[in-house]
Amino acid sequence: MGQLEGKVAVVTGGSAGIGAATARRFALEGATVFVTGRRQAELDTVVKAINAQNARGQAIAVRSDVSSLEDLDRLYTRVGDHSGRIDVLFANAGVAELARLEDVSQDHFDRVFGINVRGLLFTVQKALPLLSDGASVILTSSIAASKGVEASSVYSAAKAAVRNFARTWAVELAGRRIRVNAVSPGPIETPLFSGIVADPAQGTDFRDALLAGMPLGRLGDPDEVAAAALVLATDASSFTTGAEFFVDGGLAQV
Repeated sequence: MGQLEGKVAVVTGGSAGIGAATARRFALEGATVFVTGRRQAELDTVVKAINAQNARGQAIAVRSDVSSLEDLDRLYTRVGDHSGRIDVLFANAGVAELARLEDVSQDHFDRVFGINVRGLLFTVQKALPLLSDGASVILTSSIAASKGVEASSVYSAAKAAVRNFARTWAVELAGRRIRVNAVSPGPIETPLFSGIVADPAQGTDFRDALLAGMPLGRLGDPDEVAAAALVLATDASSFTTGAEFFVDGGLAQV
C-alpha cells in the first residue's frame, strides 16, 4: 500500500468498469484521483464509494465528456486549481460498438473515432502543461488492435490508433521523462462489454465464441486491469515506455 502516496492522478471514463476499478486502486495506494465520466449520478456513486473505504488517498468527481474540448478544459482547470500538477494520467474513456462492414454508418464511425481517438488525443494534449516531468501516461487500447474480430473493424482501427499513440508519444515526451504505455484488455466483465451486443441471444453467442478461444477460459475482472494500470503508474515500470501491456487471459497471445 502507498505506492502512489502524494501523487495526483486523473482517470477518464471512471464512472464504471475498468476506470472505476482503477480510480479505486489508485486512491487505495495514496493518490488524489480526479475521476471523470459523462453521467453525474454514476460518477458520484463511484467517488462516494471510494472515499468511504478509508483509502490513503481521495477521489474527486468531475463530470466531463472527452469528446468535448470545453469539458476537457474545465477538467484541467479544476485539476490545476486544486493540485497544480498531474503525476498519472489514465486516458481510459472509450466506447465499444460492433458493425459489420456493410452496416458501418457515418454516425457509427464518427462516434467510435470521436471518443476513442479524437477524445483520447485531446485528453493527453490538454494535460501536457500539468503533467509532471517523469509522469506516467496510460492509454486504454484493446486486443482488438492486434486481433481480427468480426464486426469490429471501426473499433479495432480506433484502438490500433491508440496503440500507436503510445509509441509516438513515448518518443515525443521522452525529453521530459514522461512514460507513455498502453494497456490492452481482452474481454472484461464490465457494463461496456455487456452492452456491446444489444440482442441477448447474440450476446451469449458472442461471449461463448470468445471464451472458446481463451486459454484461461473466463472473462477478466476490472480489478485485474486496474492492477496492470497500477504497475504502469508506479516506479515498478520505470524502464518501460511505448509498450503494450496485455490483460486478456491469453486470448490474443496463443
